[in-house]
Amino acid sequence: MNWTSVCFDWNRARAFLVTAEEGSLSAAAKALNMTQPTLSRQVAALEQELGVMLFERTGQRLELTQSGLELLEHARRMGEAAQAFSLAAQGQSQTLEGTVVISVSEPDAVYRLPNIIAQLRKAEPGIHIETVVTNQVSDLKRREADIAIRSFRPTQPDLIARKLGEELIWLYGTEDYLQPYADIQTLDELQDIEIIGFNRTDAMIAPLNQQGWNLSLDNIKLVTSFQPMQISLCHKGLGLIYLPDYIGDNDPKLKRAFPSFGPILRLPIWLVCHQELRTNPRVRRVYDFIANSIGQH
Repeated sequence: MNWTSVCFDWNRARAFLVTAEEGSLSAAAKALNMTQPTLSRQVAALEQELGVMLFERTGQRLELTQSGLELLEHARRMGEAAQAFSLAAQGQSQTLEGTVVISVSEPDAVYRLPNIIAQLRKAEPGIHIETVVTNQVSDLKRREADIAIRSFRPTQPDLIARKLGEELIWLYGTEDYLQPYADIQTLDELQDIEIIGFNRTDAMIAPLNQQGWNLSLDNIKLVTSFQPMQISLCHKGLGLIYLPDYIGDNDPKLKRAFPSFGPILRLPIWLVCHQELRTNPRVRRVYDFIANSIGQH
């Protein structure tokens, strides 16, 4: 390979890629943990090195030029190669000291992970834990996290996963809210219940209707994607919520709704990690610690 033919700074190419992906200099600077003027100078220097305009600046907005669009795919492949290189290098690390990033959902972040982290910190004080709390799927291949707890098995071949068990999802409500339904005998008597949902879509009521309930979107009166707020609204007697039993059964203000009809869902618990990081003793230690802690319960 003729290395002298590479006529640009790779760090500046990264600045171009992140700016194009994030859509603005301010967002890109935040993503790269640098100042906006520094990032702007890197992009301008790359344009000068390449002899092409990558962006058109219209007021506060940046638009990719035709040259920028054509070069973007090459930059993306460079970014993916850099991610792969970083993963492989971290996989070779032999130290137990350093940071491990764990991606978890809001309920796990509040109710499951704190006890695990407390025990882990006592066992491994040299390992620092960072958590990404999201109900979305963190991209482990792009290093948004090292380890993730998920309710589905990943399909990517370069991710490894371990099933830790299943959690049962029930409807929960306050005793006062459920009192009028104390003597119900059939599902047809539950058509007026109110559900606090993540969204107002058929996906919220489909698991119930598949079991013989007869509900519609009218039964979803309150919507929030923030599950701790769902629990607070439920405490106020404003409706029923879906909760795993390890949360609902331990909440003194809530009780299972209509337990004789069985759980609403059975969700698997998967612990996921990139295969390169599985060879990293630090990540492997955290991975195994979480697996054993959840598996015991």
